[in-house]
Amino acid sequence: MKKIFLLFLFPLSVFSQYTSIPDTNFEQSLINYGYDLVKDGFVETSAIDTVTDLTINNNNISDLTGIESFIALQSLFCYDNNLSTLNLVNNTQLFEVTCSNNNLTSIDLRNGNNSGLWYFMSINNPSLNCIDVDDVAYCEYNFAVDSWTSFSNNCFPTNISGVTNNKKLIRVIDIHGRTIDPKLNTPLIYIFSDGSREKRVFIQ
Repeated sequence: MKKIFLLFLFPLSVFSQYTSIPDTNFEQSLINYGYDLVKDGFVETSAIDTVTDLTINNNNISDLTGIESFIALQSLFCYDNNLSTLNLVNNTQLFEVTCSNNNLTSIDLRNGNNSGLWYFMSINNPSLNCIDVDDVAYCEYNFAVDSWTSFSNNCFPTNISGVTNNKKLIRVIDIHGRTIDPKLNTPLIYIFSDGSREKRVFIQ
């Protein structure tokens, strides 16, 4: 009597999680680094969630959607692009960020680890008036920003509270009392409309 053995083969399915990368120039940068293979608007999340350093300056990038999946990111250099917004809420391991020379209007740094961000620079973003942060005092003392850029726990509050902050920067002077444009490695005094003064120095 012959015995018949039936072998059933079941296809092995592997389900991968993907992150949307809508900006083609951003995706091309990831392809150049070998984190992605095909320009299709997506990258495999497992290919980027352990990346610690990302240098993508001067790549004509307008949108960094997808940066939220870089959860291990420590260094981000994205200066000299066309960015209008930058959301770094999920990037809790950041140590240094340079996003100067963009078209930024908003940055959200409420990631619970502002004091771990040792170096931050957003100079030369003409429309960046406010940066959302967790620790305003720390960021005011340590971050290098344009003279018109302030810090807040909520840069765009609703009108429900009815509370507004009318404190405006009037001018910046050096230690000799001369009006001066903000510059690195120089002690400066920021004078505000409410009469308050703050001494700041941004180290490069």
